[in-house]
Amino acid sequence: MLARARPGVSAALVLPAGLLLGTVVDRVLADPRRGHPVALFGSAAGALERRAWAPSRARGAAYALACVGSTYAGARALDRVLGRMPASAPLRLALTAAATWAVLGGTTLRREAAAMSDALRAGDLAAARARLPHLCGRDPSVLDADGLARATVESVAENTSDAVVAPLVWGAVAGVPGLLAYRAANTLDAMVGHRTLRHERFGWASARLDDVANLAPARLTGLLAVCAAPVVGGSPRAAWRALRRDGAAHPSPNAGRCEAAFAGALGVRLGGRNVYAGRVEDRPELGDGRAPEVTDVARAARLSLAVERSALAVALLLAAARPYARLRARA
Repeated sequence: MLARARPGVSAALVLPAGLLLGTVVDRVLADPRRGHPVALFGSAAGALERRAWAPSRARGAAYALACVGSTYAGARALDRVLGRMPASAPLRLALTAAATWAVLGGTTLRREAAAMSDALRAGDLAAARARLPHLCGRDPSVLDADGLARATVESVAENTSDAVVAPLVWGAVAGVPGLLAYRAANTLDAMVGHRTLRHERFGWASARLDDVANLAPARLTGLLAVCAAPVVGGSPRAAWRALRRDGAAHPSPNAGRCEAAFAGALGVRLGGRNVYAGRVEDRPELGDGRAPEVTDVARAARLSLAVERSALAVALLLAAARPYARLRARA
């Protein structure tokens, strides 16, 4: 019979060390262009969606539960098996690091922003428009340089929460199952959560699940952006004012918190008219500053990196405290 690993210092450090190592790997390797684990999950979820689809919220909820629930259950089962093995710490460390790398997207996000910045600085609108779909779903053909800059800044702000802060938070509080289940929910939202004719009802549950999963991380992202405002020459007071006043004005319950805080920190005004394929949205303005310019793209990427570093520190503290909190709960 396999002996359960005794909780000690090394076991307590597995989760924070794995989160740190996985973040370092993401910084070095970023996302692979082919064979990414999230893309493999997306392919499997897409195949299931084609079989399960119906214009029904109930069917969509069952689909979301099947995809996210099976991901969580599988990760938890693997984590438990490793935990029962003698000298399991190195294996669990490797699993945590690999899962963290797989779900993080901060480095790729900043590289996309850098590529957009380079194209805009070079005056190459065609190249800049070709890159925008890597960041968001707006129609790039109707955007000039400043419009592309605004779209990029807003995407960087929102995805700093989705691709960086939220995975770290869920990893810190729920380990490898939290990392993978969060990314599964976020991926489903990107696949079926948009209000298209096909997914308006079927994707409702996936969209709401992603909203719930990001409630705390998005607000933490906003607070960290406020604290990091001086990194980009901004004012924490202005960022806090924009976050408090404008964060709830956005149609998304979460994205507005990130975008408003970034707007205040950068001293720019976000929001306004967005054009998607066959659809136009007029969104409230966030922040008091000027309209975003090309130079603000690189500043937004620097702010995103500062937020990532702060979020990692918070996650490491939470992860280090987790084993002792569990022991107290059992006492």
